[in-house]
Amino acid sequence: MRTPPSTDTSLMTKHHFASLDGLRGIAAVAVVIFHFMEFIAPDYQNNFIAHAYLAVDFFFCLSGFVIAYAYDQKLSQLGIIAFLKRRLIRLHPLVIIGSVIGLLAFRFDPFSNLYRVYAAKAVPMFVTSCLMIPYPLVRERYFNLFHLNPPTWSLFWEYIANLLYALVLIKLPNKVLWLLTGIAALTLVYEAHQSTYLGVGFGGDNVMGGGIRAFYSFLAGLLVYRSGWILYSRLGFLSVGFFLVMTFVVPFYKPVNHFVDPLLVIIFFPFLIALGAGARPTGAWSRVCQFLGEISYPLYMIHYPFLWLVLSYIEVRKPSISQLTLITMVGTVLLILLAYWILILIDRPIRKYLTNATR
Repeated sequence: MRTPPSTDTSLMTKHHFASLDGLRGIAAVAVVIFHFMEFIAPDYQNNFIAHAYLAVDFFFCLSGFVIAYAYDQKLSQLGIIAFLKRRLIRLHPLVIIGSVIGLLAFRFDPFSNLYRVYAAKAVPMFVTSCLMIPYPLVRERYFNLFHLNPPTWSLFWEYIANLLYALVLIKLPNKVLWLLTGIAALTLVYEAHQSTYLGVGFGGDNVMGGGIRAFYSFLAGLLVYRSGWILYSRLGFLSVGFFLVMTFVVPFYKPVNHFVDPLLVIIFFPFLIALGAGARPTGAWSRVCQFLGEISYPLYMIHYPFLWLVLSYIEVRKPSISQLTLITMVGTVLLILLAYWILILIDRPIRKYLTNATR
């Protein structure tokens, strides 16, 4: 393993970090499986992929790296408004698509009466979901900030991180970023100790945990890029992807988990992004990385409304473990296919239209 021949960040913009796309796709699939398993094995100690909630921290760290890679050298010429417009066009169509799917699933869930209970709040729930205004309401279902599409909570913090990047972080020297990142790491350790784990931020009673997670990981991603920490090696995408999967399947043991989570997030994820940035997939693996990267965001943003239907089904029908295993396997594949279909036929055309309309 060796460092790049130069730490000049301008040299790093001449190629695409394909392996990082693949890692993002692996993390998105892991999140889907994890959410299935949360219903099958609510006790994380019985969940074989219990640490996949840390995929969100990986996303935040990767986002910091990619944003710095894409905009550090050109934001001053592009302008803050144009930057924010680009981010909205890239991210927000799927926020609205996910909200629509969430509303339909909520309204027509055949196994639950929750819609009748909250029918008068359905319009505010939908509007706040589309506008990403936190609206924790349904205590029967984990008191999510965005009940119609719970993963939107991380996009809420992603938007804030992007805004702070454009207004403040882009101007800060690395010494200041190091200081802020150190403070963020200490805050993350404190949050893990208080909550016993880092799977927080999604609900009205743990909302600030999401900001703490985003604060550290986004800053760490910025520093990985700006410090030139691209670790070139002969490792292929398969090896780097294996390392990421191993973090998600680390056994959950509550007495030590408040130590395990910060170690993975603070040390291992920045290292893994540096390692992934230096891995160059070739041949078929390049196409695998491209596909995984393409479906990662739509999969993350459309899957959970269908999980609500699965939970309602479990509560009413009490299926066996073998049936639930089959549901998880088939459901994950179908959600990947649906995410790709939505990407090709809805999300990408909308983004193309909005890009052309705003030029």
